[in-house]
Amino acid sequence: MKRIKLVFEEAGVVVVELTGQNPVTAEAIIGSLPFESEAQRWGSEVYFETPVSVGEEHVSELVQVGDAAYWPPGRALCLFFGATPISGPGEVRPASPVNVIGKVVEGLDALKKVRSGERVRLELL
Repeated sequence: MKRIKLVFEEAGVVVVELTGQNPVTAEAIIGSLPFESEAQRWGSEVYFETPVSVGEEHVSELVQVGDAAYWPPGRALCLFFGATPISGPGEVRPASPVNVIGKVVEGLDALKKVRSGERVRLELL
């Protein structure tokens, strides 16, 4: 199973294991590595722009805590560690449908420390 390492400037390291759920999207992300971006927060979600432009694959309107997903409208990678501002009770809802590509397997708690504007570097493990 392929893994991506995300190194946040201050919050620490997060490792995402790719699940094969959306292989076209995952391969596009892998092909763009390494790259740097600027993290943003939206509730209990960290997201940042990628150099990838992929359309909807097998989209999800709801995700799980720990999911890593690509958000086509923003060309962004999203990491979910809890509810977003539009989540209902007991759910984690992205801003719009996303292509889930993996699961955070290390550093989930580090996401809580990420600040908007913080630099992040992605590389293949």
